[in-house]
Amino acid sequence: MKTETIQFPIKGMHCASCVRRIEQHLSELEGVAKASINLATERATVEYAPQQITPEKIKTVILFLGYDIPEEAKAEDHEQASRDAAIREWKTRFWVSALLTLPVILGMLREIGSFAFIPAVFADHYVMWAFATPVQFWGGWPFYRGMWAGLRHRTVDMNTLIAVGSSSAYLYSVAVILFPSFFKATQGVMPAVYFDTSAVIITLILLGRFLEARAKGNASEAIRKLAGLRPKTARVSRNGEEADIPVEDVAVSDIVIVRPGEKIPVDGIVVDGTSAVDESMITGESIPVTKRAGDEVIGATINKTGSFTFRATKVGKDTALAHIIQMVEEAQGSKAPIQRLADIISSYFVPVVIGIAIITFIVWLLWGPAPAFNYALLNFVAVLIIACPCALGLATPTAIMVGTGKGAESGVLIKGGEILERAHKVTSVVLDKTGTLTKGEPELVVTAVLPGVDEAELLRLVASAEARSEHPLGEAIVHGAEARKIPLSPVESFSSLTGEGIEAKVEGRNVLAGNRNLMSGRNVPLDELDKRANELSSEGKTPVFAAIDGKPAGVFAIADTLKENSALAVRALHDLGLEVAMITGDNKKTADAIAKQVGIDRVMAEVLPQDKSKEVQRLQTEGKVVAMVGDGINDAPALAQADIGIAIGTGTDVAMEASDITLISGDLMGVVTAISLSRRTIKTVRQNLFLSFIYNVLLIPIAAGVLYPALHLLLNPMIAAAAMSLSSVSVVTNSLRLRSFKIR
Repeated sequence: MKTETIQFPIKGMHCASCVRRIEQHLSELEGVAKASINLATERATVEYAPQQITPEKIKTVILFLGYDIPEEAKAEDHEQASRDAAIREWKTRFWVSALLTLPVILGMLREIGSFAFIPAVFADHYVMWAFATPVQFWGGWPFYRGMWAGLRHRTVDMNTLIAVGSSSAYLYSVAVILFPSFFKATQGVMPAVYFDTSAVIITLILLGRFLEARAKGNASEAIRKLAGLRPKTARVSRNGEEADIPVEDVAVSDIVIVRPGEKIPVDGIVVDGTSAVDESMITGESIPVTKRAGDEVIGATINKTGSFTFRATKVGKDTALAHIIQMVEEAQGSKAPIQRLADIISSYFVPVVIGIAIITFIVWLLWGPAPAFNYALLNFVAVLIIACPCALGLATPTAIMVGTGKGAESGVLIKGGEILERAHKVTSVVLDKTGTLTKGEPELVVTAVLPGVDEAELLRLVASAEARSEHPLGEAIVHGAEARKIPLSPVESFSSLTGEGIEAKVEGRNVLAGNRNLMSGRNVPLDELDKRANELSSEGKTPVFAAIDGKPAGVFAIADTLKENSALAVRALHDLGLEVAMITGDNKKTADAIAKQVGIDRVMAEVLPQDKSKEVQRLQTEGKVVAMVGDGINDAPALAQADIGIAIGTGTDVAMEASDITLISGDLMGVVTAISLSRRTIKTVRQNLFLSFIYNVLLIPIAAGVLYPALHLLLNPMIAAAAMSLSSVSVVTNSLRLRSFKIR
């Protein structure tokens, strides 16, 4: 059955339990194939069958669960506005609660007798009650609202822990004020009130939420940076008139004028003019690229020097930048397998914690020292507060967000969290030769001439003749002459000899250029040139013989040259401990020559396009985790077969569609970046999970009072609240360290 995928924002989630609850309810709906909720990005990704269920029905279920779905504005505006609103809300609630909590703390300090200079009015229980009440019910309202939403659906989450814990301390204190004789009769002394505990708990948790919201905003900075690259206007020529219009109004086939220093508004093809364009914001390449008529330009890149006009080919959501933003959003909203485990754990975690808290209360009430009820209550509250699984829910998605965002900034598009996690396991990298290791275009690299022959003149004559040819080797010779600024001469006659070469008359001289068969058929002796040609062939180069007026003159060497960073990338992959292999349809001699130049470990030569995926499969049967890097249509099956498919962004759309990672610039160092970034991200995820669990594993027993018999040590609920907030902030902050990841 055909399925579609929708994404939309969700507000009101606070922990992994919220995520688990929404996913569970959505997955139970008929017609929903898959539901994934990301706490860090606060977005839902739902795959559904439109014949069975509508997006409105899906959203209705989420609203029924007690969460909000804000209206979806423009991608860049919504993301920013949502973050700003959350930061403002938590900031306001924190500062108001902090100001109201301060008098309560002063009253507590005065009451214990160590701060006699504090006015006695602050120690009045009714005054403390008055200040603590708005903190409890206004400052803590988000927690009550979340708890109620959960209870309506018979579930509990971190809101339940906070609301029950702080309310217990607050209501007990109210009861002490309203029924003092009862407590004095049952406990022998007038018990203390704990308004300071309830107010400080809520204030500290609000501080944690504020810092967490601000840090999460920083974690999603990659989307804002990419969206901010979009120019606002474009200068368009229509009906002979030029006008500045909003970039949204640019249509396909419009002629767009770009002046020096301006951003290119949309994607297109240059029709007139020449300029250098800075594409670093898209590709990560710092060196400007020269653009001439016929070259493609990418929207949001910067025109540096000259003016030019281009025809718009892709606008709006079809531009390269829009696709990049969409890919990053989908990647940041996806889940790594390691996160699903955390979600499952958290769904059982809260009920277990409530059980531990109740057992703690009963044990202290029955066997604790006097006043037993006070000890039971404080330890009950401490267990509830310290155990909130906020950090657990943020451990993986925040790292995935920052990791995929950092990759996008560097021209490495990673399709999702699962891909980012899988990439760190790669043990073998297979590189396609043509267009991946090499430039994919034949290039004149060597000219060898016999004694008495002028090299420049020979190149001029042969290039002039080859200008009439459409053969790639002939084009390489022509481009070689142009690169050396050698002017071409008119051709008087021209003949293409299929499978052999060309024959032409230039400046009254007979020119022959081609292979051995051509020279042999025309009785041109190749004694000295043949030896040189064999040397060139052994180096992976293709020799083209040249003869002038029936006499041998020289040999040209044509080769698909290595990309600038190919050797550097292979060395860097070796430094990561990876095996590097090359796969190509070329003959073994040529393949071995290329492999030797860059230090390839393993060569798979003379492989037919349809057999490339079989070679990848063979490596997998050897127990290797394979990353395949390619750029052509014939690489698509191998990219799909590999554990990780990495497409060169300068290649075909089919290859990029079949891949898991796309290198926008085509630079092989992006492979190194992707694998290094994956390793660093997964390391960060593991650190985050450790930070999440260590608080609970160590502090829940302390909060329950296991150290009291030996050390008389208890965990104050206020310290528990601070530790819980610190755990969330530390996880997000640790993820943000990925932003300092250095691209290799």
